[in-house]
Amino acid sequence: MHLNKILPLLLKWPGDLLKVPVSYAILNRSLVCASSAEKKRRKKKSWLSDGGDLSLEERLADTVTPLWRLSYEEQLQWKQEQQLKILLQMTNHLAQDSSLTSDKAELRFPVLPIVPSPVRDGYRNKSTFSVNKGVDGDPKTVGFYIGTGKGRNIVCIHGDHLLNMPSKHSLVGRCYEDFIRASPLKPCIMFHDGGHWREITVRTNSAGNTMAIVYFHPQNLSLEEIAVHKASLVQYFTKGPGTVCQLDSLYFQESTITRCSHEDSPYQLLYGEPHIYEEILGFKFRISADSFFQVNRSAAEALYMTVAELNKAGEKGTLLDVCCGTGAIGISLSPRLKKVIGIELIEQAIEDAKYNAALNGIQNCQFLSGKAEVVLPKLIPTMHSEGTLTAVMNPSRAGLHYRVIQALRNHPNIQRLIYISCKPEGEAMRNFRELCGKTDLKRKLIGEAFTPKLAVPVDMFPHTPHCELVLVLER
Repeated sequence: MHLNKILPLLLKWPGDLLKVPVSYAILNRSLVCASSAEKKRRKKKSWLSDGGDLSLEERLADTVTPLWRLSYEEQLQWKQEQQLKILLQMTNHLAQDSSLTSDKAELRFPVLPIVPSPVRDGYRNKSTFSVNKGVDGDPKTVGFYIGTGKGRNIVCIHGDHLLNMPSKHSLVGRCYEDFIRASPLKPCIMFHDGGHWREITVRTNSAGNTMAIVYFHPQNLSLEEIAVHKASLVQYFTKGPGTVCQLDSLYFQESTITRCSHEDSPYQLLYGEPHIYEEILGFKFRISADSFFQVNRSAAEALYMTVAELNKAGEKGTLLDVCCGTGAIGISLSPRLKKVIGIELIEQAIEDAKYNAALNGIQNCQFLSGKAEVVLPKLIPTMHSEGTLTAVMNPSRAGLHYRVIQALRNHPNIQRLIYISCKPEGEAMRNFRELCGKTDLKRKLIGEAFTPKLAVPVDMFPHTPHCELVLVLER
């Protein structure tokens, strides 16, 4: 049964059921346990083991996709258990921080069954491959590394066998490896050791289009010398052996720091189209070289459908989309809303969001560039929304800035928050406590506290321990 049929049934639980404490112990017992033999097998080959009896490929799989040995049903069971534990921890924190009353080992709101990913293997639409010393000792090996610098045991392994890796990404990575091995330039493994060739990022869409972004440390090369190597790169991927990759876009970025934005050093289009496009729930989205876009398209559709169902009470109202990225959530929900206002730090993402709205003929979306903690406190007091005002937020793992939390909590017209977190046990937990805890005059948290009403895990990352948690807070 499709999600759009399942969620309405789950969300139409009798009102009295929502008031009954949900015992974590009961929910935990309801999850099907693996057989004792299977437990022993998993314990023997746990991703937490030292890996002494495992091949390098198995060790890499245990690092990147730690749940790969479990069936998908077992993965979902494990993730459901983990989310319940995290939510129980949150509930206990709130019981200490506020006037909420809760017995230990009990949740006061329902947690719906985890929404599975429609696609489980090869789902990633973005992969970044490192360059480091391989098994054969060649420092121009492209893949994923295991080990540590401190342990002096780093080795780079090809990721072809990883269950979440599309074959097209592996192909581009292998071709890039062949190219840099034939290049006279050294790889840049440690900045202070010199070298030039760095990582490569591969982005694809459901239509099969492919974008590659090569990162390069210029060191002391002149512009003319760099131009020669850029031309060689284009030649390889457009007329040489790399044509097998069928690249639609080839970008090049000269970077002297680990994380370099487009503003720090512009992405240079060496060949092809400047963007690729993806379709989500019937809407078309433009993806730039550094745009944020959910790595699992099919699961992203499931996530946005979940958010839409959870915001039924806010339909025909205003949606405040904090950390909106390229506008995917707001645009996807826009037909159900009177207005959408999105805020995003990355200027290129805002340009993409505005373009995406125009591309889809959406006229009720407004996108603002800047830090949410700067824009939001100034924006919210000026908002006079018609209908319900709901805020949806999908921040990075660092969570929301304190000033954003302060603005959201202290504005009385915001009655519902939908918080999406890929790591709710991290900084998001701090956000939950600040939004739902007692009034704190010293920290200027003077607005009425929110209360958790419903949680829905969504599996965005099969074979890994991670999933998205959608938490509805109301007051």
